[in-house]
Amino acid sequence: MSSRIGNPHILVIPYPAQGHMIPLMELSKYLAKHGFRITFISTQQNNELIMKSFTSQDNKIGVVSIDSSEKGYNSSGEIMRVMPGKVEQVIEEINASNSDKISCIIADQSIGWALELAERKGIPRAAFCPAAAAQLLLGFSIPKLIQDGIIDQNGTPKKDQIVKLSPTMPAMKASNLVWACLGNIEAQKNIFQLMLRNNKSIKLTDWLLCNSAYDLEPAAFNLSPHHILPIGPISSINTQTTNPSEDQDLSCLKWLDQQPPKSVIYVAFGSSTVLDPNQFQELALGLELSNKPFLWVVRSDITTGSTSFNAFLEEFKKRVENVGKIVGWVPQKKVLDHPCVACFISHCGWNSIIEGVSNGVPFLCWPYFADQFMNGSYICDVWRNGLGFDRDENGVIVRGEIKNKVEMLLSDGDVKNRALYFKEIVRNCVKEGGSSCQNLEKFVNWLTSLV
Repeated sequence: MSSRIGNPHILVIPYPAQGHMIPLMELSKYLAKHGFRITFISTQQNNELIMKSFTSQDNKIGVVSIDSSEKGYNSSGEIMRVMPGKVEQVIEEINASNSDKISCIIADQSIGWALELAERKGIPRAAFCPAAAAQLLLGFSIPKLIQDGIIDQNGTPKKDQIVKLSPTMPAMKASNLVWACLGNIEAQKNIFQLMLRNNKSIKLTDWLLCNSAYDLEPAAFNLSPHHILPIGPISSINTQTTNPSEDQDLSCLKWLDQQPPKSVIYVAFGSSTVLDPNQFQELALGLELSNKPFLWVVRSDITTGSTSFNAFLEEFKKRVENVGKIVGWVPQKKVLDHPCVACFISHCGWNSIIEGVSNGVPFLCWPYFADQFMNGSYICDVWRNGLGFDRDENGVIVRGEIKNKVEMLLSDGDVKNRALYFKEIVRNCVKEGGSSCQNLEKFVNWLTSLV
């Protein structure tokens, strides 16, 4: 469908982090395919990521960078202090021009100030949660967590007890609450205050969308005090292909083609996980001990690094070159869809979780921070389509534990069957007539009615 004057003009405002931007860009591409004009807010440090995802079909999406300094937005505090004024300036410039005025703002739920801004300017608005519905419910439950004495007024856990919002919800330690496990007091304070503010701003939205599916999280959707509309996984609904990034090593797909079916351990920790050199070496040696083919994504900044570490990595690559492939980045959806992948050692970021679930891949969970502990609990305790790792007395996941859990997972028929069960559930939700697909169509119809 071609864009034309009079079609709704949607301003999309993500939280400027990769795990938040990717699903909102997927949603933007879906809406652009339906004829809407999209203006996507980016930051200078994220422009390259966004532009690499574009194809020739994405000409209805305009990207506006709002950075004016070399520093950019590198902390939650800067996002709260600087970004609102920059976004307001963009809105004023668009609405003062001869181009289509903004019909609707779709904003990441984690930046509620964007919904407040839209409300002040009288612009229809929708909030989008790129994470699990359980994460939304956790934010809504903060007053009760304070009342029950689990956390104080600043969000600091009073004792490390188990938090479980309902019998059918994932459980986690209080110290692993999304704002409490960041390892930085200032970041904890900023994120906690942002979540408190979001609980108020969410009341201003016309729609609360979530990149999940009802059948994945029925308890979270049913317990929420606000109506959450599941439209995900959006990556499965939006089947439009994207350009492969220059950073992606596409040779990994040819390498996978040469491996036996259901034999490869896929290892990837997203864009933020950092392992100390000792933990990195234990992981490497654990993969080697497993004696299974493995595909391992090793970012250049995955560890603090040192001369001795670099020497270890080079020697390790040579030693395992006949069984393992180590790359800098991969087209993850294609990897997880490959018939040779047997399991996924993951940091449990939500994007990775739903991509793995959508392809029926069992998990070995290695959460690092933020919502990843709750996501890992979904895998291990609720859906039971994966296992977790145990750490030793020094907090290290040792090589023997890695080897043993790989063997346990690959020999567990129940886990494999449950992985396939949830694959079917998700695919039914996103296919035509499925619950997520129908919800997204309702939202598109509402957007269309705005002009």
